Amino acid sequence: MDIISLTAIELKEKLKNREISAREIATAYLDRIKDKEPEINAFITVTEEEALKAADRVDEKIRNGEDLGLLAGIPIAVKDNISTKGIRTTCGSKMLENYIPPFEATVVEKIKEEDGIIVGKTNMDEFALGSSTETSYFGTTKNPHDTERVPGGSSGGSAAAVAAKEAPLSLGTDTGGSIRQPAAFCGVVGIKPTYGLISRYGVVPMANSLDQVGPFGRNVKDAALLLQAIAGHDERDSTSMDINIPDYINSLTGDVKGMKAAIPKEYLELEIDSNIKDSLLNAVNVLKDIGVEIEEVSLPNIKYALPDYYIISTSELSTNMSRYDGIRYGHRAESFVDIDDLIIKSRSEAFGREVKRRIMLGTYSLSKGHADEYYKKALKVRTLIKNDFDKAFTKYHIILGPTTPKLPFKIGEITDPVTMYKSDLFTVAVNLAGICALSMPCGSANGLPVGIQIMGDRFKEINILKAAYALEMSLGGEM
Repeated sequence: MDIISLTAIELKEKLKNREISAREIATAYLDRIKDKEPEINAFITVTEEEALKAADRVDEKIRNGEDLGLLAGIPIAVKDNISTKGIRTTCGSKMLENYIPPFEATVVEKIKEEDGIIVGKTNMDEFALGSSTETSYFGTTKNPHDTERVPGGSSGGSAAAVAAKEAPLSLGTDTGGSIRQPAAFCGVVGIKPTYGLISRYGVVPMANSLDQVGPFGRNVKDAALLLQAIAGHDERDSTSMDINIPDYINSLTGDVKGMKAAIPKEYLELEIDSNIKDSLLNAVNVLKDIGVEIEEVSLPNIKYALPDYYIISTSELSTNMSRYDGIRYGHRAESFVDIDDLIIKSRSEAFGREVKRRIMLGTYSLSKGHADEYYKKALKVRTLIKNDFDKAFTKYHIILGPTTPKLPFKIGEITDPVTMYKSDLFTVAVNLAGICALSMPCGSANGLPVGIQIMGDRFKEINILKAAYALEMSLGGEM
């Protein structure tokens, strides 16, 4: 039996039927990680001992006839900005190279409560700042489809781990597209849930009003399974919403007749690779053929989303990064004259170039004389973008668009920061509006995956999942 080729749902069923043990599953994936990591570099830390102990606990529950959790026996990789008690959490930075959290993130607690098996912490752009996983202190992750190319970012390690079959499921974080963009680059499914659906407790913040944890899977149903397990209210997170969580898995029937979808005309007017546009339009036609009504719509303020996002996100980031001062925790300079010198040297030595760049951008936007001109104006524009989506969702169930403007680019190819920021052109508006979205494969070009983005109203993940599952089935299942 080729364990690593089984979907998460199939692993769960075979474990339940005692066709396979949790230890066999964990061992197969740990062996796969050892085999692929020299080539891919998707992991910063592999938790082999903990994974095998967790697998043995699942097997013991099976022997005792106990009820199994939703994720029983399924190996799961976790992005390295999500706190894991007793296991180092680096955020891909020298600043936290040796930091070991004394507490667990809520999403990690939920995975363990549902008998999931955490196999390691995945590589990422430093403090989630990047679109390629090239800014990691621990080296660049490679795209499994072409190791000369980037896997996207900042959750590039989580996406690459799933694509390389080093884990059937993984967790990432999405502040402006950091789940969806690497999902598109690596040819997997990535979900950015509605802001407030999933607890952010224990997640190292980048931009608090934009960050959201979400799952990666090889197909829609697998990703929905992990979403089901981690969604829900958490009293430790003041932004967590107390709402009923629907049954995502059993709602995936493939029937989307009568569903209404929109395509923003502004997306089609922006600069986009012709191969991506062709794949997108082909997917749109497939959705039409299976009963989705599709119309063009205008989101007039979406053209301001990218600059608006970078003003707001860097402003929040600059505040969050102030805690890393060389005093309380994190990297500390070995020699210094006084406290000011300690802070300056510690931050200079431990932060990478992109982190420093965005701290400076955010500090400028919040500075006296500029806060009204930049930050406060950006908040007003954010409201306009949100209102555009709200208006569209009064008529449509979902909104369709490309995930990325370009195919995966070569490592080292993009050196200009502004060009790199444009990788998020089609994704940042979702975070500004606080809505849900996913990226899924919809074709390929030059041997590289192409992703389509499906957006939904707040807490209507069920709509984007239904549409994605129906499209996936029509395109021939897992791609």
